[in-house]
Amino acid sequence: MRQYDVYGLGNALVDIQFRVDPSFFEAMEIDKGVMTLIDGDRQRALIDALGGKEMARSSGGSAANTMIALANCGGQGYYGCKVAEDTDGEFYLRDLSAAGVACNPSSHREQGVTGKCLVMITEDADRTMNTFLGITSTFGVAQVEDAVIADSQYIYIEGYLIAADDGFEAAQAAQKVAQAHGTKVALTLSDPSIVAAFKDRMTALVDAGVDMLFCNEDEGRIFTGAETTEEAFGALRHRVGGLALTYGADGARVCDGGDVFHAPGFVVDAVDTNGAGDSFAGAYLFAVTRGYDAAQAARLATYVSSRVVAKYGPRFERKLNGAEINRMLKMR
Repeated sequence: MRQYDVYGLGNALVDIQFRVDPSFFEAMEIDKGVMTLIDGDRQRALIDALGGKEMARSSGGSAANTMIALANCGGQGYYGCKVAEDTDGEFYLRDLSAAGVACNPSSHREQGVTGKCLVMITEDADRTMNTFLGITSTFGVAQVEDAVIADSQYIYIEGYLIAADDGFEAAQAAQKVAQAHGTKVALTLSDPSIVAAFKDRMTALVDAGVDMLFCNEDEGRIFTGAETTEEAFGALRHRVGGLALTYGADGARVCDGGDVFHAPGFVVDAVDTNGAGDSFAGAYLFAVTRGYDAAQAARLATYVSSRVVAKYGPRFERKLNGAEINRMLKMR
């Protein structure tokens, strides 16, 4: 038995959520519906332009949200990350701990600025993210904790991490450590813009061996160069051990080995899609680390992600009870 179900690697970002009108994007020259990396000056200018209309803030980053979803299903997650010796860094570690996710309490803290992500939500439930990485851009091989990886069933690599040279090296190092210790490797493609900009790096990780790949329709098509989602799914399933490709409200298509399953979506009034894919991955990994098959894991994952899009914020905030989990896992 290993102490942790999943060791996550990713950017540590304080998520700050705002509701905005689409006209704001035009006025501020922001690309809608994707994640864009920006510098600190640009982020401060956007915060000023938003006029203090902050809805909420939380410890975030894609893989952090996945670890929190895992914890809320009852799993044991550990998050490898880096925050600065500042107020935001202190907030981040407190909030992550309160969510039930283990972490190095020092988190390799140094002088600097903790990363922040402005999550701008429009009435169509779309999310647009402008991110200043801050000190998390220096998360590298030195922060990879070999002993924790060896004591985990899976590692989970956030695609956003590879945008930085140090982060890509850390992802490669963690992958090698995991494979040396029999720890399975999960990877998420994270965002269409990341896939397009860093396809070579994504390809290197996939070709080095991935046991479980998570992506959505757009990410899958961009990564494979396929014209249709069906073609993308077919191309990906032969390159990885397991695959989960999400279709938004239509659910997900998954495979583990030879069998392919479709998990239909749950009907909800969507208000914010931020974090849906992250929560899907967390719930899915919880199920497979408990011995459930791909079909059962996908059913639980689509349920959890549907609960996330029905509220504001990137997290599935409450703990699932055992009866609720069992009901989802046993449905076909």
